[in-house]
Amino acid sequence: MRILVANDDGYLAPGLLALAQVCREFADVDVVAPEQNASGTSNALSLHRPLSAWKASNGVQVVNGTPSDCVHVALTGLLDARPDLIVSGINNGANLGDDTLYSGTVAAATEGYLFGVPAIAFSLVGHGWQHLEAATAAARRLLADVIQRPPAAAPWLLNVNIPSRADAASLPIQVTRLGRRHASEPVVRQFSPRGDPIYWIGAQGDVREAGVGTDFHATANGCISVTPLQIDLTHHAATPEWTRWVAGAAAASPSGG
Repeated sequence: MRILVANDDGYLAPGLLALAQVCREFADVDVVAPEQNASGTSNALSLHRPLSAWKASNGVQVVNGTPSDCVHVALTGLLDARPDLIVSGINNGANLGDDTLYSGTVAAATEGYLFGVPAIAFSLVGHGWQHLEAATAAARRLLADVIQRPPAAAPWLLNVNIPSRADAASLPIQVTRLGRRHASEPVVRQFSPRGDPIYWIGAQGDVREAGVGTDFHATANGCISVTPLQIDLTHHAATPEWTRWVAGAAAASPSGG
């Protein structure tokens, strides 16, 4: 078995190195990660400049691009063998609810999923790598289960959030749905040394939907959240209404009657 490990915190991140070490207990491992912290880059690909790859002293293959770049380059040119599983993380901070749309950690896993490879994104709820060892043990537990009892419907994509607790490895696992946040806070306006206005993206909004069954609720109540994700953004429930709307618009137009 072969596992590809990636992340968005960069090739020196403790969470990446810990996750890679765990994966080596199960398989041959390739580690490909960004040169710089690429948090919040979502699924961006670098289309307007060439990418470089080099091997760091810690054994990680480093790409000067986004998390999606790392996995894309790995799968389409860098690696000599296709992985059976892609894991991303362990991220320094949660990726819950709407945050998954912006997450580079989730994006790295998603890129693998788009290529037909099962993928898991791991995140540690809370910043500062507190209880990383326990979170790594929790990831080991989930990886062992997935490898020993692989789901039949491959490929699949999982978003896993592990509470930052000393007992994380023994916490129950709950299958969840994504919760929701309010919109983020307004941008912070400052001025450059030349007097030009500059803007910092505002802080995350407060949680809006965190009821039973959501990833927010699970992690807040001492559970490891496992959310199966998909790529289809189609609003299927709204399709009939929009179909009627288009038909009505056509009938009301001069050429429609």
